Amino acid sequence: MDRFVFEAMGTVVSVQAATISDAARRDLRRVFGDLEDRFTLYRPDSEASAVARRDLLVPHASPEYRRVYDLAVDWRERTDGSFTPHRPDGVIDLSGIVKALAIAGSADVLDAAGLDRWCINAGGDVLVSGTQDDGNPWVVGIVDPDDRTALLSQYSAPGRRAVATSGTAERGEHVWRTGANATFGQVTVVADDIVTADVLATAILAGGPDALEHAQRNWSIEVLACASDGRLWASPVFHAERTPAASAEQTPTASEDAVG
Repeated sequence: MDRFVFEAMGTVVSVQAATISDAARRDLRRVFGDLEDRFTLYRPDSEASAVARRDLLVPHASPEYRRVYDLAVDWRERTDGSFTPHRPDGVIDLSGIVKALAIAGSADVLDAAGLDRWCINAGGDVLVSGTQDDGNPWVVGIVDPDDRTALLSQYSAPGRRAVATSGTAERGEHVWRTGANATFGQVTVVADDIVTADVLATAILAGGPDALEHAQRNWSIEVLACASDGRLWASPVFHAERTPAASAEQTPTASEDAVG
């Protein structure tokens, strides 16, 4: 398979497909680049930074900004506040949804190119379609939060599936906790689409067991959640047993990154 690797949003994006044309490569970079340029809080000239400084009010922001903000607010309501675009200091931070939108947009690029077997891995958040070259399903490895050289589990993806992980092992407590008993250190969610997987992984990490129960009751998802005391909440599709990472070095592995 052809592989295209580039840096965006403070992480590494890897795309695998049978063939990736020069035009598709340009479009993949553009999808990530356009969203990063608008929504990063790391550059003072971005639209998101202007909103954060209150130099620009949300009702006066661009249609693109308002669309993503409205989507994030909708997810806040659907998750009973476990996921929120509003930081405790009042700053609007849309990084919890922007990378997933970039992955979804990249899938549109590959679909438009007539490709039906591919894998997009952006900092460990993974969306796959079809199978690998040998006909076997894509396998997504879940890194052990207590040993970054090992896999905690893995997931074999049947057809088009999304796998997203939110955790504190690599970047510390960067997710503001919204639940009274938010004891999870890492959460992986499998869903039909990457936005649902990514948002719910963050919501469950932030909201704890109550948010996990709410998500499982309202969405058809698979979950692997790791508590700080070592306890695991695992859907049957996960085999929660630690595996040397080298044994699955060809699989996409899940980790946590941010919009840079």
